[in-house]
Amino acid sequence: MFFEWMVADISAARNLFERRALVQHNRRMCHYLPVYLRRWSVLTACDFGLGLLAERALQASVVSAWFFTWSCVSLTGMVILSVAWIFLSNSRMS
Repeated sequence: MFFEWMVADISAARNLFERRALVQHNRRMCHYLPVYLRRWSVLTACDFGLGLLAERALQASVVSAWFFTWSCVSLTGMVILSVAWIFLSNSRMS
């Protein structure tokens, strides 16, 4: 579910050559991000569906609020992931 294993920390670079190498590494690894985006979208849809089920069928407002809250959190993760993918894949740096 989490993708920090493939992203290099650019702030750890000691000079411009290391920074450039880390940016290039992150750009090469960005083709894995749509896989994570699909995983997060499934999680968002499941949380939202369970929230609807808890609200409509079970009349459990606290449980439905729990699932709706997690669907909002996972939707936020999807937005962050999408922005990172767009910036890394369409960078003007060569």
